[in-house]
Amino acid sequence: MSLEAIQKVTEAEQAARERRAEAAEEAKRIVADAERAGRQLVQDARAKAEQEAKAMLADAEVQAEKKAEQTRADNAAACEALKQDARKRLDKAAALIVGRVGNS
Repeated sequence: MSLEAIQKVTEAEQAARERRAEAAEEAKRIVADAERAGRQLVQDARAKAEQEAKAMLADAEVQAEKKAEQTRADNAAACEALKQDARKRLDKAAALIVGRVGNS
C-alpha cells in the first residue's frame, strides 16, 4: 500500500473518530436538554397543581361559609319561632300558675 493510501486511510479513520466524538457530545447535549426540559415540566406541573389546590380550597371555604351562614339563619328563624310560641303560651301559663297558687 502506498504512503498516500495509508495517509488517506488514517485521515478517514481520524475523521470517523471525530464524527463519533461529535455525535457522542451531541447525544450528551440532547440528553441534558431533555432532562432539563423534564425537570421544568415537573416543576410547572407542581406549581399548577398547587395553584389548583389553593383555588379548590378557597372555593371550599367559600361554600362552607355560605352553608354555615344559611345554617345560622335557619337556626335563628327556628329560635325566633320557638320564642314566639313560648310568648303565646306565657299568658296561659301565668294564669294557670296564679289559679293554682290561689286555690292552695
